[in-house]
Amino acid sequence: MTTVAVIAHAGKSFGGGLAELRKELEKQGIDKPLWFEVQKSRKAPKRVRQALDEGVELVFAWGGDGTVQRCIDVLAGSKATLAVVPAGTANLFASNLDIPQDIAEAVRIGLHGRKRKLDVGKMKGERFAVMAGAGLDARMIQDADGTLKDRLGRLAYIWTGVKNARASTFGAQIEVDGTQWYEGEASLILAGNLGEVFAGVEAFEGARPDDGELELGVVRAEGLVEWARTVARAAVGSPGDSPFVQQTKARSVKAQLDRKVLYELDGGARDPVKRFRVEVEPAAISVSVPGEEAA
Repeated sequence: MTTVAVIAHAGKSFGGGLAELRKELEKQGIDKPLWFEVQKSRKAPKRVRQALDEGVELVFAWGGDGTVQRCIDVLAGSKATLAVVPAGTANLFASNLDIPQDIAEAVRIGLHGRKRKLDVGKMKGERFAVMAGAGLDARMIQDADGTLKDRLGRLAYIWTGVKNARASTFGAQIEVDGTQWYEGEASLILAGNLGEVFAGVEAFEGARPDDGELELGVVRAEGLVEWARTVARAAVGSPGDSPFVQQTKARSVKAQLDRKVLYELDGGARDPVKRFRVEVEPAAISVSVPGEEAA
């Protein structure tokens, strides 16, 4: 029998909540999982490390992308597999991998699904699985956190996006794999491991989280009109065709900015930075996804 741990963000709920999660695990024969509830996603890493010390083979993460990111930061490089029960606002990691917001089905996938090795990115000492961004997206996320996101859900990101579209750009010099790639004004620098990196918006067409590379995009749109044109391109699946977007693939990224700018990891805002590196860690984590293991 697989040894199982549950890392649950106690402030997140849907369906029958954590009581339903316990019942579904019991139906599958997991009646005594190692169980941890945390009030904030930043408290999750300590519990994941404790689970690994106990020899756990499968870790269920109950929460949003922030909780999943905190779990992945510790699990990457270990022998344990991650299972996700999406209980957040955007749930981008889960939706990109076709893991539904359905407790029974998420438990089934976690226990019996296909184990897929995925890349992760690393920025400022933390790993991420969906995206790392500096500029407009980080301001959107920071402004949406708290009661606004609780009240409006995904609409909170649209509201704060419109508000922050008026913000001024910043100067950026960017190296990709050791070669100068971009120099100029930017409103957003985004490194993505998955295609859908905003709620409902495919920012990187054809992105794969197991190709050993990250997607990199720079947006230099400024003001509501230019941002509206850029988002419209992304909505139809061709953001790279926008005159305000430059994209490439990268194993490592080095950025120097002309002032400090907020950044975010998988939907969690972090303190401003003036320079940063982003690197890919290929096949760093095992994740339970829909499907069956090959015979």
